[in-house]
Amino acid sequence: MSLEDLNKQVKKDLSFLNIPEQSWLKSDTHNDSHVYDAIIIGAGQSGLGAAFALMREKITNILVIDENKEGSEGPWETYARMMTLRTPKKLTSIDLGIPSLTFRAWWEAQFGESGWDALDKIPRHDWMNYLRWYRQILRIPVKNEVTLKLIEPIKQGVFQLHTTEQGKHSELLLARKVILATGIQGGGEWHVPDFITNHVPREYYAHTSSSIDFSLLQDKKIAILGGGASAFDNANFALTAGVKEADVFMRRKDFPRINPIRFMEPSGMIDRYHTFSDQQKYKIMAHFFQHNQPPTNDTYDRASTKQGFHLHIGEPWKKVEAADNGVKVYTDKGAYDFDFLLVSTGLITDPALRPELKLIEPYILRWADCYNAPAENANPLLDAHPYLSEGFALQAKEKKWEKLIHGIFAFNYSAIINSGLSASALSGLRFALPKLASAVADQLFMEEQDKILADYFEYKEEEFTGTITAEKEMLIKG
Repeated sequence: MSLEDLNKQVKKDLSFLNIPEQSWLKSDTHNDSHVYDAIIIGAGQSGLGAAFALMREKITNILVIDENKEGSEGPWETYARMMTLRTPKKLTSIDLGIPSLTFRAWWEAQFGESGWDALDKIPRHDWMNYLRWYRQILRIPVKNEVTLKLIEPIKQGVFQLHTTEQGKHSELLLARKVILATGIQGGGEWHVPDFITNHVPREYYAHTSSSIDFSLLQDKKIAILGGGASAFDNANFALTAGVKEADVFMRRKDFPRINPIRFMEPSGMIDRYHTFSDQQKYKIMAHFFQHNQPPTNDTYDRASTKQGFHLHIGEPWKKVEAADNGVKVYTDKGAYDFDFLLVSTGLITDPALRPELKLIEPYILRWADCYNAPAENANPLLDAHPYLSEGFALQAKEKKWEKLIHGIFAFNYSAIINSGLSASALSGLRFALPKLASAVADQLFMEEQDKILADYFEYKEEEFTGTITAEKEMLIKG
């Protein structure tokens, strides 16, 4: 099967399933402006999957916006620097159970079954190409280079989204539901420790999530702070790009080897995570946060065998300071001179860190408001996460604020305690997307119930139009 044949198969499969079906929602306006039933923020894998999931619920008056240029959504062509995805290739995700929409179908259409059998892990660039194809074949409505600045509740059931287009003029969009499909960083911000930001000029460091011009670092010595998978991805990428030396510094004395995700995937913990109590969820994620995701074996092998790679285990940074044309790093084992620092210290999740939520953030229910963790598990980083519904909806701290919050969904990494590895991890998307779409549809239906019921009781359209003759009437009466 060629890619052209696959495209025909997808369209045929969708027609058999009657997707997209005519919506049961009627169009709405506010002050003569169009109101979308849902606007999805982010056109990466979660946003595109969310759009298709809504289409399957017969919700078609939707729009997806993304701040990046078309084809550069998500991390895959920006700051993701791994050679391949870390998830097993056989996991399904945004296809929503349609075989012709799977990555495997797309791959085999180009490289055949033998090509699939020979594939170890999914190459990063090929995954991005698959997402581009997915968006195109499903005709998902996306506006690129549109950045969300602020969510403003303007009346019950309608939000006004303040946006800028291509970084220039502003635009106001109206939506009944807002889905924050904003990935790993969408619930907070990437974290750079104060001892770096307070003592090192900005031109001498960058977080690994940043866009970095590695050509400027050729023949330079860099230090990478962090022991997770991203640190080794960046070390390998930097050395391949011409960096002279890349030193990875880990605080831990033991190299990270265990990846809890690999246990979760076949155990049922991802798909049945919602059955856990709050106490169990918190304990599970407290344990999860203790484990840095280790690099894949091939990533570590590629990085560690390159000339110029150095690994410092159990050597946290005590102090950093600016030096002549670079940075000096101090540890218990000595002082080191580098030209540049890469910071791979993860992120902090907290709605207060999101500028687009500033009008509603004080009213958002957090885990700290709902659950008092025992001392052995308590973690302020977990406590700051929003406490969501099973369908990823933000909830209000008090009933009087529900109207401000109702209709916003956090389909990003901030959902991790409530929903496990579902909203931003490939391992969980196939379970999360139907829950999200169902929750959005439920809210919209409940808001339309009175109108729908009124129309139902007034419904007079005759389905049977046959004529009953006197002879037939006598037969009917017996």
